[in-house]
Amino acid sequence: MRIVAGKFRSRRIIAPNNLPVRPTTDMAKEALFNILNNSYYFEDLRVLDLFAGIGSISFEFASRGCPDITAVDAHFGCIKFLDKTSKELEIDLKTVKSDVFSFLEHNSQSFDLIFADPPYDMETDKFLQLCKLIFERKLLKPEGTLIIEHGKQTILSEHPKFERARKYGSNVFSFFKV
Repeated sequence: MRIVAGKFRSRRIIAPNNLPVRPTTDMAKEALFNILNNSYYFEDLRVLDLFAGIGSISFEFASRGCPDITAVDAHFGCIKFLDKTSKELEIDLKTVKSDVFSFLEHNSQSFDLIFADPPYDMETDKFLQLCKLIFERKLLKPEGTLIIEHGKQTILSEHPKFERARKYGSNVFSFFKV
């Protein structure tokens, strides 16, 4: 994985092979952040990265100056890797080892942007449950955005808060607004 832009541009982050991750491709990540660049001032954002894996998205936000990032993943190895890498980069990344759904049920903080990259084979009703928890618990600030990365086989456009989807190869980013 490589960081696309910002302070750590072109920095390669190499994760151990034994982690259960599918990092967002550089092409898809670059396209996503081109969209976000037109809507956000990164230095003002409070970001939540769900199913964070090796932190591809978290480190991209940090590289662009985002000061407040929380990364949540259930896998101990992923959290350990996130902590180690953020220490090496001297980034103040908050990590939480938790099942994402449990975290959302118990979290009371709100965020400007929530990014979720669940397993592509997760059932559609679980994707919708993720949306439901975020919106019912008011985890997005006013004007906040939820972005869910998923495969082409998952259709989320029926959700009432759905705004748009962008496809990049086998990756789809669905955007939802408060």
